[in-house]
Amino acid sequence: MTSPTGKRVLLAAPRGYCAGVDRAVIAVEKALEHYGAPVYVRKEIVHNKYVVESLSDKGAVFVEETDEVPEGARVVFSAHGVSPAVHEAAAQRNLQTIDATCPLVTKVHKEAVRFAADDYDILLIGHEGHEEVEGTAGEAPDHVQIVNSPDDAANVTVRDPEKVVWISQTTLSVDETMETVDRLRERFPTLQNPPSDDICYATQNRQVAVKKLAPECELVIVVGSANSSNSVRLVEVALGAGADASYRIDRAQEMDESWLDGVTTVGVTSGASVPEILVNDVLAYLAERGYGEVQEVRTATEDLMFSLPKELRADLKAAGNAPARPRRENRTSLSVEPV
Repeated sequence: MTSPTGKRVLLAAPRGYCAGVDRAVIAVEKALEHYGAPVYVRKEIVHNKYVVESLSDKGAVFVEETDEVPEGARVVFSAHGVSPAVHEAAAQRNLQTIDATCPLVTKVHKEAVRFAADDYDILLIGHEGHEEVEGTAGEAPDHVQIVNSPDDAANVTVRDPEKVVWISQTTLSVDETMETVDRLRERFPTLQNPPSDDICYATQNRQVAVKKLAPECELVIVVGSANSSNSVRLVEVALGAGADASYRIDRAQEMDESWLDGVTTVGVTSGASVPEILVNDVLAYLAERGYGEVQEVRTATEDLMFSLPKELRADLKAAGNAPARPRRENRTSLSVEPV
């Protein structure tokens, strides 16, 4: 039913939690339930302020490095992955580790190890300083060069142009990554591709959904934290796909009412580490301002699930607790009409 004001929301699907984030967050929750607080977590378990604050309230203690964790204590490694050096540092302190690295990130780590063993120069497309990039590069530091952007392709030097391969951070813009690959291939025509696509399914699906709705929107709101690479990319994708304006916010309270001036259609999506409650809050904010008609724009259906980290699974099983857990589905309490 069309809104009498003509105002509407196009709600992207898929959006929000991916399987790797779901697994990592539940791993911390289950660890707290099973072992009791405190459970230490190296870095943010996922890049979302609300999630980190919620887990802190339950007893998780977030630290930057393993040397901040008391000797012998339990520590969870974040979904973004860690380098072998971090594992070694944890072992030296006799820490009990739970590795919540996303399996899709682990796949990229294994690619780096394999190509380094074959003595390739590895061009890692990603953002220097991002935790995932640090972890992947740490698997083969003597073979990996980080390529931050398409323009950086001009600065790459390799030992043998015939033995070069590219891999990537999992949360990048698909379009920008392929532009970087094209520029690298202009310089190194025999540049090899990774054995399978490194950019994760969830990142791609969220970008495709935004590309579909953005041309109809004067404004696209992306719910996600500033340090969430895939959330920041969604703003760029929305603008590139035709939205007049796009903003990233952590919560509905950060909305600026002036953004809605003259706007008929608002697109809404969320990054892969964002719980649905934050999207619902934005939808409620918009509904209060006349944007009560919500139409879902679905471009894919996700049903991938990952089992909990093996260390946690083993302890839960030994205690007689079933390690299986329900998938967190994207749900909204508001009326949603499919497009």
